[in-house]
Amino acid sequence: MQNTSKDSEGGLVLPTVIPVSVRMVIIQVLIAIFLYVNSLMIFTFFKKTAFFTKTRYIFFAHTLVCDSIFLALTDALLVMSFSKVTMTGGLCIFVVVILGNLTVATPLTLTAMSLERYVAICMPLRHSELSTPMRAIYSILLIQALSSVIRIIMISILSSAVSLRFYTNPLICSVEQMIVFTWQGHLSSALSQLYFLVMSLIIAFTYVKIMGAARAASSERKTSTNKGLRTVILHGFQLLLCLIQFWCPLIELTVMKINLNLFIELRYFDYICFFLAPRCLSPLVYGLRDRDFMVVLKYYALFGHSKVFHFNMDKPNLKWRKKITCTVNVVHV
Repeated sequence: MQNTSKDSEGGLVLPTVIPVSVRMVIIQVLIAIFLYVNSLMIFTFFKKTAFFTKTRYIFFAHTLVCDSIFLALTDALLVMSFSKVTMTGGLCIFVVVILGNLTVATPLTLTAMSLERYVAICMPLRHSELSTPMRAIYSILLIQALSSVIRIIMISILSSAVSLRFYTNPLICSVEQMIVFTWQGHLSSALSQLYFLVMSLIIAFTYVKIMGAARAASSERKTSTNKGLRTVILHGFQLLLCLIQFWCPLIELTVMKINLNLFIELRYFDYICFFLAPRCLSPLVYGLRDRDFMVVLKYYALFGHSKVFHFNMDKPNLKWRKKITCTVNVVHV
């Protein structure tokens, strides 16, 4: 006989083929691993000022921060839902707005990173001019502004439809609590998919351009160009997972009307594959695949005992600086 955990308040419902407590442990272990890796990479980024001068590393660090906060908040809501812990409606609105912002900020940053690869590979002579740390900061501010548009619209609709008591009443926080009209959910989904359509077109454009550059590249630039092409493909895969994440609520709602147990299983599967998985790909794409970053990461991961890193990138060292720093013409992804 299956155990079930049904949340009448609209919180996250966990599947029950395996005991709920076991599922909770699995999720906690996965999130702990992802947060540890992300935290180590963020620490590595801030320890070396050489990374501050590279646009791709700035975007990478922004993605890590967004993903880490997203994982921590979703995990907190999951545990609170499992434990039937409530919060006030006003606080829930604040948390949902942050989560909505982070949900869109990650794919927008991936799109910006793909454009940076396009400039680096297809416009190498202008890369140092167009891809500067200050432009990266401005791009991040623009990303955050664009990410907030959807949630601002949704919260404005909510504020006009609920009474003041909603902000002080206790509830189990979830995104569904913020949807008071059916059309409101459809509007949110439509806006999200519009965003992802535009981002998909941009990534497709960069892929085609980089693929053309790869065919025409000389043997010296062939390796770098092909690596940039693989990076854009991985970004496209990440973006696809993020897009499916916005389809999940509609599919889950349809399944829930047919079979509650199947809905519970599907929601757990969606959380693992389309919420957690995209957040663990960023370290793989730009962290573990980057030789320069891995040298520094290995040093700090081994608490300074790595034999491959006995120098300071921030000090002149011609032998190693040639390996660690990237030039305009040879761009490491």
